[in-house]
Amino acid sequence: MKKIELLAPAGDLEKLIIAIDYGADAVYFGGETFSLRAGAGNLGIEDMKAGIQYAHERGKKCYLALNIFPHNEDIEPLTAYLEEIKDLGLDAYIASDPGVIELIQQIIPDAEIHLSTQANMTNYQTAKFWAKQGVGRIVIARELTIREIRKLKEELGDAVELEAFVQGAMCISYSGRCLLSNFMVNRDANRGACAHPCRWKYSLVEEQRPGEYYPIEEDERGTYILNSRDLCMIEHMPDLIEAGVESAKIEGRMKSVFYVATVVRVYRKAIDAYYHDKENFAFKPEWLSELKKVSHREFTTGFYFDKPTSSSQNYQTSAYTREYSFIGLVKSYDEQTGYATVEQRNKMTVGDEIEVFGPFQDHFTQMLTEMVDETGNPLDSAPHPQQIVKIKMDKPVGVNFMLRKRMP
Repeated sequence: MKKIELLAPAGDLEKLIIAIDYGADAVYFGGETFSLRAGAGNLGIEDMKAGIQYAHERGKKCYLALNIFPHNEDIEPLTAYLEEIKDLGLDAYIASDPGVIELIQQIIPDAEIHLSTQANMTNYQTAKFWAKQGVGRIVIARELTIREIRKLKEELGDAVELEAFVQGAMCISYSGRCLLSNFMVNRDANRGACAHPCRWKYSLVEEQRPGEYYPIEEDERGTYILNSRDLCMIEHMPDLIEAGVESAKIEGRMKSVFYVATVVRVYRKAIDAYYHDKENFAFKPEWLSELKKVSHREFTTGFYFDKPTSSSQNYQTSAYTREYSFIGLVKSYDEQTGYATVEQRNKMTVGDEIEVFGPFQDHFTQMLTEMVDETGNPLDSAPHPQQIVKIKMDKPVGVNFMLRKRMP
């Protein structure tokens, strides 16, 4: 059995590097235009070149999202953009619009095409159609169950690969095809400008009775009737692998480097543990505990086992749960002195109990006992964004190790 690919989001070059370092087999990102995450940092041409080189030197792959639904005025700029990027060495292009797919194939004849989940592929007949159009991989609709995925693979064989989301935000729409944002605030989710109205607080009021709010879930002030929990399949990776999924996709191009590192690291452990000993594989509760240390909503398995019910929604709040703060990123480590040079990401203070983790290693806990500035002067705290400090470490660390602490 071919090992499932772990596919991670790369909202910018730093996140791309972190994703690769922490165990992703491939990354996906948008350019500065034509992807569905206009709010992400995204990558310009030079960053793409650097990211592709970094990934390829380590045997990893890079996929570019071109998954908007373009209007007439987008076609000429998109054509020019494809001409500009055609020789970068991208491993695949993620698209959903048939016209965009055809443009890619015309301008980059050897391009590998991945069909975005936005294309709403829900059955094997449609999958066979896309395979005939030259699509090599389909990101399956989020509305499919594992049983349906298994049937897809039985019908398709090796004609086309299947990619499925395993972790991240779920929106109230059909495979991300949302019209609510455009309708309410004139921001088109299908062109990368979603305002996330599914996370807003709503009340129901009858037209002739202004000010009289219908109580929903016994809350007369309103409720989050469209607010889905986050997808999490860490407990069920064998089910997806054995159903025939070739790529496990993490959502989150707009999430932090801390999120990317933590989630990739956990799924890497789970996938490697499965292939190391399939017969005796067992889910480890600490994997789920680690995932809960990043900003998240309560978890759900989405559509994989049945249609979502009211338990898949959070009616109380759309706020994230944040139990830990990402406080620093290791830039270098001196083995002789035991000091790590750290770029501050949130305030840290001498006396804090911190956790330190890195790629392919378990985290360890220590007290922050000694911290100095770049010239060696002692510091009691590091309150300034991206302040460079040196911290005495209890154990050796490496570049891109991360420091976190529990929030009060």
